[in-house]
Amino acid sequence: MVNDIRDILITEEELKEIIAKLGRQVTEDYKDKNLFLITVLKGAVLFLGDLMREIKCPCEIDFMVTSSYGSGTVSSGNVKIVKDIDVPLDDKDVLIVEDILDTGLTLNFLMDLLKNRNPRSIEICALLDKPSRRAADIKAKYTGIEIPDEFVVGYGLDYDEKYRNLPFIGVLKPEVYER
Repeated sequence: MVNDIRDILITEEELKEIIAKLGRQVTEDYKDKNLFLITVLKGAVLFLGDLMREIKCPCEIDFMVTSSYGSGTVSSGNVKIVKDIDVPLDDKDVLIVEDILDTGLTLNFLMDLLKNRNPRSIEICALLDKPSRRAADIKAKYTGIEIPDEFVVGYGLDYDEKYRNLPFIGVLKPEVYER
């Protein structure tokens, strides 16, 4: 697996520092609120687990599964809900926890969908932000780090369901996904 990585973009130690900072920001902003974390599986599950340990106020969690990539490297733009959340959002302060804000098409779809369920508030926390690829007018309130337009894997991010278990975020060699 590691031989398929061209460059390490964010080390394991850098990820810990970024997530600790995000956890402090979320704790401060939500200390007196009804924090409800929603994450989109599978990519953001590692980020959610580590972020939750850094948040020092009560919170609930739930999961959604969407599909827009298939086995490709570019979002199709057609978002499909594979698994929805299990509870109503009335009176909850929703924070969508996402691994990467890329085109923004999936998050834009989710924001519209979830806003119609009457949460008290709704925001986005994205570990990675790739603004050069943005196709939807959407921004995260909390962003870990901005990255260049490279195809990244590791720390939950995958290519064809592989590389999620790498402890860092790396740039995948093009010859791997251009086969």
